[in-house]
Amino acid sequence: MQEGYLKWYSPNLSAEFEMLTFGHGGYPLLLFPTSNGRYYENKDFKLIESVQQFVDEGKVKIYCPDSVDARSWYNKDIHPADRMRNHMWYEKMLLEEILPITRKDTGIARVIVAGCSFGGYHAANFAFRHPHLVSHLLSMSGAFDIRGQMDGFYNDDVYYNNPIDFMPAAQNPELWQLKIVLGTADRDICRRDNENLSLILTQKGINHWLDIRSDADHDWIVWRTMFPDYLGQINSPTTITVKN
Repeated sequence: MQEGYLKWYSPNLSAEFEMLTFGHGGYPLLLFPTSNGRYYENKDFKLIESVQQFVDEGKVKIYCPDSVDARSWYNKDIHPADRMRNHMWYEKMLLEEILPITRKDTGIARVIVAGCSFGGYHAANFAFRHPHLVSHLLSMSGAFDIRGQMDGFYNDDVYYNNPIDFMPAAQNPELWQLKIVLGTADRDICRRDNENLSLILTQKGINHWLDIRSDADHDWIVWRTMFPDYLGQINSPTTITVKN
């Protein structure tokens, strides 16, 4: 499996940024790490290995960006408004620095976004805020309510980065074109978040697959079985078989 390492100075983050890539071509897939995770986390926990077949076949090229959670959502040393602001800079970096890389590499404008646990939040938030740039959302045990990271602080930026809050009123027609999988488990600490988000999507008539694994927990072992299952549903850059 072809592996690449990228490091550059990010003008949006005013810091050096690192990212791993896997594959030689195919559909671009942006895979976020979990809470405070680094760019190599999904490799170290063998999530990449679980989908090696799809990478080797050229079905997907995976991009594993670093996170700035330690500077944003989990930085208790700064005001919540500053945490939010740092996350917004991160999103700007994704839009202006990473997506141009994925487009240049693959020639495909839209990306698949995926992640486990808090990485599922990053994937869902990005997809729902920018559905014109995303084709598929593959969340594994995602957490979709970030108010617990805000110490009671709330403003418009928090609202528009909290899918549980902004999705009920969202009207972008591109949202109805997204192919969405919400993976969770019967003993998952984030099961309620997934069921709540699924209810919102159902009420809006947005098709999706809520996949609840039985006899399973919030754990990498589960995610390593989910990820290849979900990638196996993708038939082409524009279609996915969505189970109900």
